[in-house]
Amino acid sequence: MKYDFPKLDLHLHLDGSFRTETVWELARKQGVQMPSATLEEYKQFLYDCSNADSVNDYLKMFDAPLQVMQDRESLSRVTYELIEDLAGQGLAYAEIRFAPQLHTKKEMSQSDAVEAVLDGREKALADYPQIGIGIITCMMSVGTPDVNWKENEETIEVCKKYLGKGVVGIDFAGAEGIVPLKEYKALFDKINEYGIPATCHAGDSQDWRTVADALTFGVTRIGHGHHIYENPEVCREAIAKGITLEICPTSNIQCKTRETYPRHPAENLYASGMLVTINTDNMTLARVTLDDEYDHCLQEMGFEYNDLIIMNMNSVRASFMKEEEKKILLEKLNACLKEEA
Repeated sequence: MKYDFPKLDLHLHLDGSFRTETVWELARKQGVQMPSATLEEYKQFLYDCSNADSVNDYLKMFDAPLQVMQDRESLSRVTYELIEDLAGQGLAYAEIRFAPQLHTKKEMSQSDAVEAVLDGREKALADYPQIGIGIITCMMSVGTPDVNWKENEETIEVCKKYLGKGVVGIDFAGAEGIVPLKEYKALFDKINEYGIPATCHAGDSQDWRTVADALTFGVTRIGHGHHIYENPEVCREAIAKGITLEICPTSNIQCKTRETYPRHPAENLYASGMLVTINTDNMTLARVTLDDEYDHCLQEMGFEYNDLIIMNMNSVRASFMKEEEKKILLEKLNACLKEEA
């Protein structure tokens, strides 16, 4: 089905949404060891790995693309190409997230990495003005909090430095369940002090307790968050607070955090009054576009066509874009609603 309404993706990782040809080319140019001997074998490797046994295993698929995005030129190029692809898919707006601390293995600082992404964004928006793009910087869980606490603090400072200059907010991502999420609350206290819009990965590979922790952080959105469904009390709290869930159906199926599309709780959460949005997470690793996700929503997950439009309206309201931009998109989406038969 063709989806002609304005489409938004709020949960999209730069290092999981690259062109395989570009990563292959950069790896050969930079002398980076790849997990496969040919480009076609690398594509097959990604396909095979996309059906991982867990979120933490899935994260290993980011190794190769991250290795080739350790200089300004490469990082800017990958950013430009992703925005070009999103514009070609007809998106009206997307928020691209990445962790600047993961791009400092060579000569770049976190600020350099953000500037490289913003450079790619600026060049892409000059060529594709029909799409809006916000950049989200990610703090990371890579072990116990002390392992990279200073790096996460720096990510906050870098986010503050570039906020309003293309950067729109901050996220906390990485491996879930190493330690209780609540051990990172002090980072969010600083984020709130600075007034930085925030989202947080929670309730994906781990249960509803991580969502409950994230709700104490002052965030307005939860990345994934579908395991909140198992606790009605936490669901009611999230609804009362107006929390928006960034649901990524295919990623959840591939990472085995949900068994099948029909058994995904997204539609039940939506029907209960939860603010649900549909996103791709990692377009390349998952081999999906937003249109693919919408097909799953209609054909397997119990949603109706107007639900897709309403969830995009949820995305507009929950996004970190400017209020005047939200008003324009909401009017366009509202005009696309179909009359009930």
